[in-house]
Amino acid sequence: MTDAVVVTSRRREATVQKLLDAAAQVFAEEGLDAASVEAICDRAGFTRGAFYSNFESKDELFLELAGRVARARVDGVRERVAQLERGGQLHDVATDALSLVQQVLDVSGDDRLAILLMSEIRIHALRDPQLGAAYLAQDAQMRASVAQIISDIAQAKTLRFRVPADEVARLMLTVWESESVRATMAGLDYAAVCRRTSEEIARVAQLVIEPPPA
Repeated sequence: MTDAVVVTSRRREATVQKLLDAAAQVFAEEGLDAASVEAICDRAGFTRGAFYSNFESKDELFLELAGRVARARVDGVRERVAQLERGGQLHDVATDALSLVQQVLDVSGDDRLAILLMSEIRIHALRDPQLGAAYLAQDAQMRASVAQIISDIAQAKTLRFRVPADEVARLMLTVWESESVRATMAGLDYAAVCRRTSEEIARVAQLVIEPPPA
């Protein structure tokens, strides 16, 4: 690959990222239907030509943004688990669902913009069968990733679950979505949203983790 190609590729990646960042803000503030390509381009500092050279439509950008938000959530949890592993903290924690889950989710809450964005994504996916199918596919991938993380934690901590890891992941993600939205509606700040969400997920963990032998 030549230097010119590398520079062009990096420039395109930077343009796409700026468009996605701008779109996240516009979509969350105005909703997908009200947000225009012009508004996104203005926020990003680009022309319509820059937009259409990277995306065929607003819906395509919207779907790409949804995927990135979902992957960022999973990556945040995975990185937190890796940090605990490297520091030996995951093995030092007593087999207690609340303390374990709170440590893992300590830095994985969503900010208000991400919560608004994901809520808008779900609303639009309900109305658009094609987007709905793509959203469900991404959701399944996210659940599989979280299930793998849960399995890895269980193996490291020698935990046993009452239900399969995939079901644990589904329950925790459902609570995560619900509580983060409720906490945001209640006007809580970022730290409070993280704390409230992790506490609710920990309650689920306490229900699905087999207690240690007496």
